[in-house]
Amino acid sequence: MPQAVNAYLQTNNLQQVDNIKREILALYDDDFRKIDSQGRASRLFQSIPWQLTSNARRYQLKTALEGRAPDNVDTIIADMEDSMVVNISYHSSDPNVGMGLTRNPSNYKMYLLDTGLFVTLSFWDKAYTENIIYSKLLSDKLEANLGYIYENLVAQMLCAAGNELYYYTFPTDSNKHNYEVDFLLSRGSKLVPIEVKSSGYKSHKSIDIFCEKFSSRVGERYLFYTKDYARDGITVCLPVYMAGLV
Repeated sequence: MPQAVNAYLQTNNLQQVDNIKREILALYDDDFRKIDSQGRASRLFQSIPWQLTSNARRYQLKTALEGRAPDNVDTIIADMEDSMVVNISYHSSDPNVGMGLTRNPSNYKMYLLDTGLFVTLSFWDKAYTENIIYSKLLSDKLEANLGYIYENLVAQMLCAAGNELYYYTFPTDSNKHNYEVDFLLSRGSKLVPIEVKSSGYKSHKSIDIFCEKFSSRVGERYLFYTKDYARDGITVCLPVYMAGLV
């Protein structure tokens, strides 16, 4: 956001930047109430950070709206997407090239279009986000689950590069948990699975199992993390800032 960048250049104070971002989010909230006067669009938007941290297979509408989802919720979400404040990632029921053919419109995840605003929204319970939090966040020393921030960042960069967002979940052998491929891209006649990590950890079991399951459909496979370029077997490990280049 230009206003946030200007605030940093003028003050070199991330707390001042955060104040600007909170003003922007307040304007968003006003716009959401024009979309839906009952405040449901606003609650859906405010719920995005904790929806992602819950590790659910999809966005939980009833939880966000504290009850039964309204009949027109699809229209509300479409209006939010058209307003260019959120990115939607849809679950593919049978991942292959042409994923639009297997898109499940009822299973999706929502991300903020701007990750800087996402960080501020994540700390909305505070009157402002202090410099110390930003310092720890930038140095990867904040005692919080940062995976969802990097995941939102990758979603933002993939969309900015012109990609539609899809993901895929499938059960483990025990059926007690699920594997999840964070993002799926289509390149030529092949799929490109992507996993996102918030640290230098190079484990990528989900895409390993996915590539075994759909071996004939998979081309390159990527892990985005906070370290430099590397190869771990046939998995390409790239720093997060390169996500828009794949």
